[in-house]
Amino acid sequence: MNANTVIVYASKHHGNTKKLLEAIAEQEDVELLDIAENEQYDLSGYDRIGIASGIAYGKYYPQMLKFLENNLPCDKDVFYIHTAGDPRENHADSAKKIAEEKNCRCLGVFYCKGFDTFGPFKLVGGINKNRPNTEDMEQVLRFYRGLNK
Repeated sequence: MNANTVIVYASKHHGNTKKLLEAIAEQEDVELLDIAENEQYDLSGYDRIGIASGIAYGKYYPQMLKFLENNLPCDKDVFYIHTAGDPRENHADSAKKIAEEKNCRCLGVFYCKGFDTFGPFKLVGGINKNRPNTEDMEQVLRFYRGLNK
């Protein structure tokens, strides 16, 4: 049985993170919530909350962190998804800290490369062109389905 799941996201640079979430939503019963359009939202009715963001300066977008501080309910199962030019698991740490303070349980973290034209990368036309790709979409879907086990 699937948990009642929402994935809140901030995906603005090139929409890399949103592409991953759309791959999940095409095949799984999950609600996507763009925080750019919803600064306040009652998440208490969901069993499981995905937190997805692009990365700026080594952590989730400031808008996402503020959204979590204001809207993430206590005692929820949460998972994290992010994309970056040079992705690392610890990019989720700032969001994890907020969730841990609210007694939320981390189910897992998924991250992959995303097309990046920030700063000096713009001069060379960006890095990680065509990412996330089909393989990344398959991997995020496997990650998501693994949460149900």
